[in-house]
Amino acid sequence: MYGTDKVSDDAERTAFRRAEKKYKLYYDDTSKSSKKKKQPKQVDLSDVLDFKSVLDSYNQNAQLPPGIIALQCGFSSPVFCLENYPGFYFIPGALSIDEQCRWIRESLTNFPQPPNRTNHNAIYGPVHDLFAAAKEKKILVEENSLASLCLEVNSCVSNGDAHKWKMYEENIAKLRGKACKSITASVLLRKLRWSTLGLQFDWSKRNYDVSLPHNKIPDSLCQLAKRLAAPAMPIGEEFQPEAAIVNYFGLGDTLGGHLDDMEADWSKPIVSMSLGCKAIFLLGGKSREDPPLAMFLRSGDAVLMAGEARECFHGVPRIFTDNENAELAPLDLHFSHEDDLFFLEYIRTSRVNINIRQVF
Repeated sequence: MYGTDKVSDDAERTAFRRAEKKYKLYYDDTSKSSKKKKQPKQVDLSDVLDFKSVLDSYNQNAQLPPGIIALQCGFSSPVFCLENYPGFYFIPGALSIDEQCRWIRESLTNFPQPPNRTNHNAIYGPVHDLFAAAKEKKILVEENSLASLCLEVNSCVSNGDAHKWKMYEENIAKLRGKACKSITASVLLRKLRWSTLGLQFDWSKRNYDVSLPHNKIPDSLCQLAKRLAAPAMPIGEEFQPEAAIVNYFGLGDTLGGHLDDMEADWSKPIVSMSLGCKAIFLLGGKSREDPPLAMFLRSGDAVLMAGEARECFHGVPRIFTDNENAELAPLDLHFSHEDDLFFLEYIRTSRVNINIRQVF
């Protein structure tokens, strides 16, 4: 789901794709041949909806821009809705600073732990204690591809599959004599893109595989999700968290326009919490041809998407990691203990998104 520029000409022409390209991180051409640090191209952010400014204005004079509705739902601040996007809710500052720090820690230490799956499983298998290993500057060893290929060749020989045997034999000839490739835990941490909690999502089949080993979502996270989901829930019903996907963004990472459509009941919201660096979120329509609305997501903000909003394309074309735009000063103060410095080092250039779903 992470963005790529390798798209068809048709995709280039959609309104959603044009918006993605508008806000995506690009560097000045002149910086490529310079020894100086590359400078990002300036981006016009004047059309980006800023709910922080909306909240400040609402608190001062009770006025709202056209098309925005404020609901009082028992939170410390109003919950904002958009008239043109039924089922979309924005809760600015939904998480306290202490809660943000807690879930940043959990997202880096516990959420990637097996049996929870991550994007590393396909290549490296389950990786235990990745954050601790990165902090201790450990080196992890990638499994030698030659050994796994030999096992597959033996299987092909016993099954009489000559064509596959020939293909594997050629690959073995290329790999023979090559040593195992070592990789540092810190590199793997930076390449961490997602982890799954609760029921495990199968990215290749795009469904939930209930047969995969998994732990239940931590009760404290469930209770938080239930509280945040309340404004978007049908009357008399309570949100039942069954699965969560945690996305990890670094400099230049994007999340391409997509739909979250694998859950059984779209009347139930997806609860999405932002942590770390500020990002731009695109909320489109039911077609990629519909021009999307861009808005800022800051650490501690929460978004709910239910009902018709579940049918809207959405994505993240940009995160801001520079000091001016990342807006991490409150986290800097709370991650001041010596034991927290590695968390702070990570989150200063990263964004974490926890999105929680009711599957059935």
